[in-house]
Amino acid sequence: MFPTIMIVDDEPSIVQSLKGLLTDEGFEVLTAANGYEALQLLETEAPDMVLLDIWMPGIDGIETLKEIKKGSPHTQVVMITGHGTIETAVQATKLGAFDFIEKPLSIDKVIVAINNALNFRRLEEENQYLRRKTIAKHAITGNSGPVQQLREAILRVAPTESWVLIKGENGTGKELVARNIHHMSRRAGRPFIDVNCAAIPEELIESELFGHEKGAFTGASGKKVGKFQMADKGSLFLDEIGDMSLKTQAKILRVLQEKQFQRVGGGRTLYVDVRVIAATNKNLEEEIEKGTFREDLYYRLNVVPIEVPSLRNRAEDLAMLVDVFFEEAAQKNRAPQKSMAPDAVALLLNYGWPGNVRELKNLIERLAIMVSDTVITADHLPKPYNPKTAVAGTQAVDTFFNHQELKAAKEHFEHHFIQRKLMENDYNITHTAKAIGVERSYLHRRIKKLAKNK
Repeated sequence: MFPTIMIVDDEPSIVQSLKGLLTDEGFEVLTAANGYEALQLLETEAPDMVLLDIWMPGIDGIETLKEIKKGSPHTQVVMITGHGTIETAVQATKLGAFDFIEKPLSIDKVIVAINNALNFRRLEEENQYLRRKTIAKHAITGNSGPVQQLREAILRVAPTESWVLIKGENGTGKELVARNIHHMSRRAGRPFIDVNCAAIPEELIESELFGHEKGAFTGASGKKVGKFQMADKGSLFLDEIGDMSLKTQAKILRVLQEKQFQRVGGGRTLYVDVRVIAATNKNLEEEIEKGTFREDLYYRLNVVPIEVPSLRNRAEDLAMLVDVFFEEAAQKNRAPQKSMAPDAVALLLNYGWPGNVRELKNLIERLAIMVSDTVITADHLPKPYNPKTAVAGTQAVDTFFNHQELKAAKEHFEHHFIQRKLMENDYNITHTAKAIGVERSYLHRRIKKLAKNK
């Protein structure tokens, strides 16, 4: 499908010559003799771009440009004039014009301007598509009352510049909430930088947050850009903020107040503009009373508090989450999508979910890999989700001797061995691989292969 271009000019000779030229180049062409005709045509047609003369009787080009951008903000407009001035060009650009070319028109300049405008439109559409995909990927699943309240809170705070403190148990999806706030904000096109405050050693956190200069300390072989600078004009997500030491809290507070800092070992002052989103699974008011969290930092961060509900408090979303996680597992492993029988769902509804949504997601991915049946029943659920489930592998030894070939018996044993070790290590792939002395990638491959051949 060829792009459609609208030519708006009160000089018939220019309209005809441009129309002939652009038709020969393969474009679909619409024409209008003035701004009024152009705006009428825009109500029924959707051109990819507009070549718009500035000096026309009636509604001039500048007024027409305003109306075009009001009704079709993504339509690219290239202004044409025989009496161009810098002031007019600046005004047109501020109103959203993509480019500005002067009469007499150069064929080459017209074609270049059109191609540039169309390429820019294409990039805009791609960015919008990617942003929609990103928002969909990080969507919060569920229709329960607590989740609807959470979505409403996100929608209210996201367009603002207010700082947010997200509270909730481990595994509830606090980072997901933070990403939603960022992607729905005016900073969506800028970086989202996350910092796990609990995972960075005390001696490295200053370098991690603020960066360092070459030679600042032993091992600093080059300059490093810190998280604050990386997040400039974007959002900085401080996860597990309650696990920061008091010393680090003081440094963070100073930067948040002054919006400036120096790299470790550096003398130059760097200025930053970041929106801070913090998260914690701790009761910070209690931590303040204990003397482990600064009260002034708490009030600096706690501008808009958002509470993320536990899975126990949104149990009616569980069945929907199960379906979503099975779909994700199928896409990730390029395997048929599985489902869960009502008896299994009923057992999961009675479980306490100390690990919340994260625990549920891990369980569903584990079942998708380890169970060969397409429908997961109560019998497939391991302990503690099904108290009646026997420990995997306790009655399997005798069945090894049912195989006639060593290869089949080895694979049978390996399946039960891996399943037992996974259970012992709470189905953590990294810990299991380390425990049995294999690479994580190898264990992943074996799990998929054994599940397929089961």
